[in-house]
Amino acid sequence: MSATTKAVNDVVADQGGAGALLQRFRHVRTRSEALCQPLAVEDHCIQTMADVSPPKWHLAHTSWFFEQFVLLPYLAGYRECHRQYDYLFNSYYETHGRPFPRPQRGLLSRPTVDEVLRYRAHVDAAMAQLLGCVPAEHTSPVRARTELGLHHEQQHQELMLTDIKHIFAFNPLRPAYRTDVLPRQPEAPAIDWIERAAGTVEIGHRGTGFAFDNERPRHRTYVHAHALASRPVTNGEYLEFMEAGGYRRPEYWLSEGWSTVRAQGWEAPLYWEREEGRWHHMTLAGFQPVDEHAAVCHVSLYEAAAFAAWAGKRLPTEAEWELAAAGQPSEGNFADRGALHPGGADGQAPLAQLYGDVWEWTASPYGPYPGFRPLQGTLGEYNGKFMSSQMVLRGGSIATPADHMRATYRNFFYPADRWQFSGIRLAEDR
Repeated sequence: MSATTKAVNDVVADQGGAGALLQRFRHVRTRSEALCQPLAVEDHCIQTMADVSPPKWHLAHTSWFFEQFVLLPYLAGYRECHRQYDYLFNSYYETHGRPFPRPQRGLLSRPTVDEVLRYRAHVDAAMAQLLGCVPAEHTSPVRARTELGLHHEQQHQELMLTDIKHIFAFNPLRPAYRTDVLPRQPEAPAIDWIERAAGTVEIGHRGTGFAFDNERPRHRTYVHAHALASRPVTNGEYLEFMEAGGYRRPEYWLSEGWSTVRAQGWEAPLYWEREEGRWHHMTLAGFQPVDEHAAVCHVSLYEAAAFAAWAGKRLPTEAEWELAAAGQPSEGNFADRGALHPGGADGQAPLAQLYGDVWEWTASPYGPYPGFRPLQGTLGEYNGKFMSSQMVLRGGSIATPADHMRATYRNFFYPADRWQFSGIRLAEDR
């Protein structure tokens, strides 16, 4: 039994076995469809850039995952809903088969949204049958793969919100995903610096409960004496960087970052626009004035590093971030609270907003931990093959399901990516 399978089985046992796993399956699957309830049928089919997938594709792909990796191997007599779905909804699993080209997902009017929902119902009924009576010889892999599939679907729930925002922001009508009013944030407290002495420490998942393979193995590493900012950078602080000419001064930028700024014409975070002399930005509640006390969001690694250089600081390493977060409960402004946009710090915790609100860029490249082993077979493509040219983010955001987050969770994106809910926390050497 692999370490990942054992850890997943520990989770299932803690939750009460197969019945609890089926209940969790239904909860996660229902939430994906609930996220699409505010959408019109037309909204489900739009792809505004190669990195964005149409919402109906997310609904179908997460069903494809259970169909291909759980139902077909382990449910006797299971029949695929449509033989071409294996091609259309394979994301990037080259050892499984040829995926449909990612940039062309928005060109498909069929299957329709109703057909995708019927596909989900077909898969859900089969999963209920399997989880209700798992053959003894398949108990471990079925439970392990189901739990992996649920966390995979939660990742896509987050992507659905980020993609819907990009889709709506592209539209000159500036539609709102929901009409909730964004509350004005309290004045951000002054930044304190939380110090940590140098030393050899352990990071990575301990081996109990669910974790992706890239969070393992737990291992020793050395951290230098440092301090972390008590809260993320706010919109107001980022505005100071902009007003100081931050986007026009190459001395603050990494070489590729400066090239990207010039090529893309960046002068503010993604979704920001000046209107009537004031900065506004697109949110999931529509076009709104920028709140100076809320955490800045939708910045790339390049922008985060440039801001840090301008401020005379740096970005934390992922080890520094994890050490700080490990002693705190994984509670914060997550998707479950129904927030539409990152908020501000309340100043009540020594390290505010470590979890939720915005993913925090680190200075750490996304690579394997010492002794890393990917999952066996096609599922080994899940994380390991992306360990090149990307950077690690930590902590989750307002689009992340709360029970999907933990201190060891490693998210990763390319340095120029901005459509994710990504922000900045500063660090400094001591």
